[in-house]
Amino acid sequence: MSLNTATFAELLAATRHSAVHLEMRDSYAVGDEQEDFEEFLRTGVADTDPSRSFWPQWVPLVTDAVTRGVVMRRARIVSEPVTDYIRYEHAITPVNLQAGEDVRWLPRRHASDIALPGNDFWLLDGRIVQFHHFTGTGDWAHPGKERTDDPAVAALCAAAFEKVWERAIPHEKYTV
Repeated sequence: MSLNTATFAELLAATRHSAVHLEMRDSYAVGDEQEDFEEFLRTGVADTDPSRSFWPQWVPLVTDAVTRGVVMRRARIVSEPVTDYIRYEHAITPVNLQAGEDVRWLPRRHASDIALPGNDFWLLDGRIVQFHHFTGTGDWAHPGKERTDDPAVAALCAAAFEKVWERAIPHEKYTV
């Protein structure tokens, strides 16, 4: 399996120990969430049915990884007061938790002294980094993903994630 031709699902299936994800934007506008987000803005209620929208592709990947013993953690750095998108993301996070992810939130003001990579990323088994690239409006840029197994880049991402994680607030305790 080639690092740059494998799908994320294939990379996650090959992961044995840990998968961590750091999100640092206050707004995303990726197509597969648009309908649900608009409904949330209209009603104030998030659809947390794991059989709808983008969840049927994600939940089995997480469940399979966690069943194999992979620890999946997601940290989000957010500005406060939070944006409507972050309120939406917070409201749908119970699906991530039910699938087996652990999720924490860090107010941006508590991240000022952390050396952070320039983009959101996944770090798999502490060695493979997948950066995510977005446009200014929050949609996927082209190309939307960049991967590396450079040990220095992986170490930077690991250190940043762990520092964020230790300061971040568990989802159940973070209110928006």
